[in-house]
Amino acid sequence: MRSPLSDGQWHRLHPLTPVLRGGLFLIVVMGIVITNLRDRIVVWLLPGLAEWERYEGGDPVDYVWQNNLWLVAGLGVLGVLLILLGIFWLSWRFHTFRITGDDVEVRSGVLFRTQRRAPLDRVQGVNLTRPMIARLLGAAKLEVVGAGMDANVKLEYLSTATAEAVRADILRLASGRRLAAAQAAERRGVPITRAAAGAVSAGITGLIDGVDADAVEPASVVHIPTGRLIASHLLSGATIWLLALIAAVVVGSIVGTPWVLFTLVPTMIGFGAYWFRSITRSLRYSIAPTSAGVRITFGLFTTITETLPPGRVHAFEVHQPLLWRPFGWWSIRVNRLSGRAASDTQSQLFADVLPVGSTDDVERVLRLFLPDLTHDEAAALIADGMQGTGRARESGESGRDGVRGDADVAPGDVDAGARDPYTTTPRRAWWLRPLSWRRNGLLLARGALLLRRGVLRRALIILPLARLQSARISQGPVDRALRVANLTGHTVLGQVSGAIGIIDRDDALLAWQQVEAAAIAEAASDRSHRWDEAAAFVDAAEDRLIQGDQMQAGGVPAREEER
Repeated sequence: MRSPLSDGQWHRLHPLTPVLRGGLFLIVVMGIVITNLRDRIVVWLLPGLAEWERYEGGDPVDYVWQNNLWLVAGLGVLGVLLILLGIFWLSWRFHTFRITGDDVEVRSGVLFRTQRRAPLDRVQGVNLTRPMIARLLGAAKLEVVGAGMDANVKLEYLSTATAEAVRADILRLASGRRLAAAQAAERRGVPITRAAAGAVSAGITGLIDGVDADAVEPASVVHIPTGRLIASHLLSGATIWLLALIAAVVVGSIVGTPWVLFTLVPTMIGFGAYWFRSITRSLRYSIAPTSAGVRITFGLFTTITETLPPGRVHAFEVHQPLLWRPFGWWSIRVNRLSGRAASDTQSQLFADVLPVGSTDDVERVLRLFLPDLTHDEAAALIADGMQGTGRARESGESGRDGVRGDADVAPGDVDAGARDPYTTTPRRAWWLRPLSWRRNGLLLARGALLLRRGVLRRALIILPLARLQSARISQGPVDRALRVANLTGHTVLGQVSGAIGIIDRDDALLAWQQVEAAAIAEAASDRSHRWDEAAAFVDAAEDRLIQGDQMQAGGVPAREEER
């Protein structure tokens, strides 16, 4: 273990935790109440001073001072502070946590006890949040994202250095590194006791070697200029709604109700607050690869560092609003288990892994999450999936050859000069998608189901087959009459919808069958949830265990050719 707080024993949080969790807010509220109601508070605490209003000054503080009651008042204030400090101390004293080899546990509460547990093999990510006041005090809160609604376990607050070390420990334990070493030892016939001794030896070696290389903040692969970030928010869909609302208000005032003009002021204030909050949350954005996953940092006043381990992203959506098209900007959002409800305001914040970027930025981010994606494949995916408008098929009816299930075909692995590889809406049903029927389509590629839709708002959805929960094909009465169907790939709940509609019935049925077979095969071979079971690590772990076994037996390490 790198951190002494990850030794399986119960530990307490930062001593300032009660203050940071609500004490500062309580002090501010008390100050406001005392300032405005101090006359009533004095009468309530000291009934004998009910006639204090007769005092010329009319101020209880002046009355206390002039009547030499400052000692009594000081003792009263001191008593209140001691009571608050006692409550804070009890809250901190009974709030403990521990990190074992299997889970993260948190206990809290004085009268009503609560204990939460997050199994390490279900960890979906670890978020490190540093609010502005906590940053000034050198503290941060750690949130272990679990696989379930309201399943997150929070460690708030820890010192910043301790939080970084604990986060690294949790990700290391959840990565499968220890399991890989144990399985490797078992395959080589090393007893479990020797495997445990080897794990302890590796831990001691880690303490001697010092901190991980990942302790140094990795360089971001994407840099978003501040001007682009501000412009992207001002050119978002909210701006279109604001302009439409202003136009409606102006028209309404001209028609005969001029009083509606007064609604513009609160509307502009509300939109201004929304833009300011959105922009400040996206500032200082960075995204970089680490050994524990993709690390995303954002936020100006409250800084959030999120680590997404491999295999924890269930869906991608690369989209482009209409007003972004002249600038070539795109955004990426994902579906992941966040431990929050889909309606939670934080869900949108954590869903966006690229607030705004160029096509090159999109390629870099996709290759972080999809390391098997080559540069040529990503270029073809961008050309056909993101920017492709679709071309009418020669028959105008069916595009079954566009449904691809060949295991040798990678996402975007198509000839840029060929006709559209996507299976699109047939010509006979164009009126159900009058603007996007040429673009609306799907493509089954190696490891992923690609869905392309939208003309005014272009979107490309990437559904990794290894994490696909189920696939559904459906028809309504109009669909049956036109022999078209709708295909939906189900993932965890999130901002990305895996549905595509108005596809030729036979093509949709073929795609549904191929998705079923491909998803089973991908899920059986996928090991991304154990991202540290790399061959190099397993070999190194095996070598260490075998050498330790030989040395304990009085032998010497064997040469590579002998092993």
